[in-house]
Amino acid sequence: MKSYLATSEDTEQFGAKLWQVLPPKALVFLQGDLGAGKTTLVRGFLRAGGFSGAIKSPTYTLVEEYSIGTQKIFHFDLYRLSEPEELEWIGINDYFDQNSLCFIEWPTKGAGFLPMPDYEISLMNHGSGRQIIMQTLKNL
Repeated sequence: MKSYLATSEDTEQFGAKLWQVLPPKALVFLQGDLGAGKTTLVRGFLRAGGFSGAIKSPTYTLVEEYSIGTQKIFHFDLYRLSEPEELEWIGINDYFDQNSLCFIEWPTKGAGFLPMPDYEISLMNHGSGRQIIMQTLKNL
């Protein structure tokens, strides 16, 4: 699926639509340059699920955890990862073993330590907005 998102609000709305279609357990890779809208998309997803607290980029914390009812959502940002091995030290597989949805920004920084994602979403600046491409990578 390929779409054009003219504004940040459009990006949040795309994230909101994901709340309706993503399964409760999945791994989603988010690709895109700095400022492409990856965290904005996750914010839209969480708001659509009813989360009303602060939603921030996990750039400095590496992971932010959210709960909506019984649904657990983990939002990772691997941008500041020095080496992929660091994922072992934080127990990355423990997150994947849970019944949770995991969004991972900058997944290439974790190459060799991340499983194949269920979905990949790429956001690219395009004119004054952004182009978004979503692919299903596993048979769900």
